[in-house]
Amino acid sequence: MDIACPRCGEAEALRGSRDGDVISLVRESCDHRWDRGLTPQCSSCGGDDMQTVPLAILEKGRGTQLSVVGTRSIHLCSDCDADTLRTYHANRPNPLMPDDIPTAGL
Repeated sequence: MDIACPRCGEAEALRGSRDGDVISLVRESCDHRWDRGLTPQCSSCGGDDMQTVPLAILEKGRGTQLSVVGTRSIHLCSDCDADTLRTYHANRPNPLMPDDIPTAGL
């Protein structure tokens, strides 16, 4: 789940604070303020049937070797991301691999 300013679409320079069952967010550059709930929602369909899965963080080692140096949690929609979730569950306990793989010479 990516969080971006609904006014300017940017995801950088966001600040948030929790107030009960809501998170109040502010985009520092344009000073737009908005609230969102604690439960993640799909940005495509608006549904709340989300699953949290680990996404691998890769780093290029020596030669062509790639290493998983960590993971970060991402939220995937059970409906919109069904194919990705199937891949994840078929390869558990391994984390999902990112779409963009670091390659040599770029």
